Amino acid sequence: MFNVTKKSIQWGEETLTLETGKVARQADGSVIATLGETSVMANVTFAKEAKPGQDFFPLTVHYQEKYYAAGKIPGGFFKREARPSEKETLTSRLIDRPCRPLFVPGFKHEVLVMATVLSCDLVNDPDVVAMIAASAALTISGVPFMGPIGAARVGFVNGEYVLNPAMDDMTKLRDNPEQRLDLVIAGTKDAVMMVESEAYELTEEEMLGAVKFGHDAMQPVIDLIISLAEDAAKEPFDFTPPDYSDLYAKVKEAGEAEMRAAFAIKDKQERSNAISAAVDTIKSKLSEDDLADINLGSAIKKLESGILRGDIINGGARIDGRDTKTVRPIVAEVGMLPRTHGSALFTRGETQGLVVTTLGTGDDEQIIDALNGNYRSNFLLHYNFPPYSVGEVGRVGSPGRREIGHGKLAWRALQAVLPAATDFPYTIRVVSEITESNGSSSMASVCGGSLSMMDAGVPLKAPVAGVAMGLILEDDGKWAVLTDILGDEDHLGDMDFKVAGTEAGITSLQMDIKVAGITPAIMEQALAQAKDGRMHILGEMSKALSAGRQEFSAHAPRIETMQIPTDKIREVIGSGGKVIREIVEVSGAKVDINDDGIIKIASANAEAIKKAYDMIYSIVAEPEEGKIYRGKVVKLVDFGAFVNFFGKRDGLVHVSQIAGKRLNHPNEALKEGQEVWVKLLGFDDRGKVRLGMKMVDQETGEEIVAEKKEEQPEG
Repeated sequence: MFNVTKKSIQWGEETLTLETGKVARQADGSVIATLGETSVMANVTFAKEAKPGQDFFPLTVHYQEKYYAAGKIPGGFFKREARPSEKETLTSRLIDRPCRPLFVPGFKHEVLVMATVLSCDLVNDPDVVAMIAASAALTISGVPFMGPIGAARVGFVNGEYVLNPAMDDMTKLRDNPEQRLDLVIAGTKDAVMMVESEAYELTEEEMLGAVKFGHDAMQPVIDLIISLAEDAAKEPFDFTPPDYSDLYAKVKEAGEAEMRAAFAIKDKQERSNAISAAVDTIKSKLSEDDLADINLGSAIKKLESGILRGDIINGGARIDGRDTKTVRPIVAEVGMLPRTHGSALFTRGETQGLVVTTLGTGDDEQIIDALNGNYRSNFLLHYNFPPYSVGEVGRVGSPGRREIGHGKLAWRALQAVLPAATDFPYTIRVVSEITESNGSSSMASVCGGSLSMMDAGVPLKAPVAGVAMGLILEDDGKWAVLTDILGDEDHLGDMDFKVAGTEAGITSLQMDIKVAGITPAIMEQALAQAKDGRMHILGEMSKALSAGRQEFSAHAPRIETMQIPTDKIREVIGSGGKVIREIVEVSGAKVDINDDGIIKIASANAEAIKKAYDMIYSIVAEPEEGKIYRGKVVKLVDFGAFVNFFGKRDGLVHVSQIAGKRLNHPNEALKEGQEVWVKLLGFDDRGKVRLGMKMVDQETGEEIVAEKKEEQPEG
């Protein structure tokens, strides 16, 4: 009944298996990839005809994590997987980005890739397994795909690269100082196609080494997919790339001069308008048959690309007049918004981000429900890209994949320099509102986010800047690396290479390659140019602010932490939470306590924090012998007075210790309810507290020091 093909290799410390022919047999390509006990099923289907008039390649990738894969039931009311999580969205992008450029140019049939996590062993992350499964499914489906690609995750510990580190090692990397890198790489046999990373100030050489290590490590995976395809691949789909050379010649003749003049305009809006006018001119000179040709858009784009790329590769200036290494003019400003906790406006050329930081308490942490368990995050970064930022009218809705991806890139770049939660017990939310865009708004978010947090008083280890690099690579081997690319250079170029970091090293690297043939020499130059660009941007940022402010905004909460013994937690909380509720009500401060005995006390009012601190301290601390305390007389007896002096603790002041003179009864000097100063003299044989008053000045609370008599000289 089943025609199963199964291939396996030893890959790192685990066995990698690819299987097809048993499940989802009506899909064009279906592969279950298993690494250890993590299994992902990838299914590929594609339309056998393109939609009439469609002028783009409609590839859709969906990565889905099923909670049953880890033996869990989804949280929430409905108990069913709902909208994609951030991890699912980001992994969908990880699969899409390296695969999309490898489809045969001109192929515009709809393609759907669905990767479903079936089993997760909580050791091997299913994202890399999903990339491998999708690549294998595409390779055997018959779709015109020039793969396969391989994928790998790379860690970096004690100067050594690690292949496919465990999920626990990569979760909350900031809390694990030994782990300095989480890098995912994908590529073909000859070229790297995609890199996504979170790093802790690695040098350019270390990052380049990680990329090379990952590319070498994925080679056995590519060979395994080829071996599977040799036995199980379907017949290649009969597709011949369209030949629109005649149409391109007509387009070039009709409007090359106008298009070249349009690309010579430096202002983005004027240039866009001129390009639109040039396109209209071209169309006005074409026949009805040419206008109806579905390849017209491709021919026009080829003309635009040829003009932009040709000028740069032949040593000419870029669109806006810069050379290949110059960063656009930068203006950095902080403290823009009076009621926010921290704000910055970062402008680089025609790209601008208004970035705002808000400080919150432990209640504001995000609870993330993942396959490998629930955990909390105290650093949130949200990126918004409204239509007006590019001068367009468009629909505004919930964040799309691009916004989630760009936000995560900025998050990775910045979180490496955050202070430890024990040193800075705030939840930090950074929101980047892109107000203008013409190239690399995600890197503007990094720069603005760094400044915004410093404006809020967050003690970053170092400021972070980011820059986007581009590449023009021609068929004859000529190439040029571009620093700080524009939107058009990204759209018509061959590489989008984003690097963020501090003066000391790289904190995040993201690379998308649209062509094969990126050599180590090209990557090395891109990293070197990116470092120069990053240093320049850091210098410009320092003109606004070079370190975190010492004072918080008047509107930001103050948080103080204290550590108590874990066996005292129950006493602070009280039966049914009675004690902690009383502390909150009396002090006016917000109090959070965790299972480790760390208590966070938050309020904009310093007195409220002190009051809550003192109340908690009085519950958990032990009185110290020899110290003076403020107390209240709670009961008078013949032999002395009982004084409540330390939380709920009482002690006896013997009648002989009340005053410096003899008293027949304590009521001669004291009355119940009276506040007094007492000194803890010690404990009796039964552990009862002994207090004294006569050695303490009842006005000031200071101990009375007995004066020594002057010694008389002999004689």
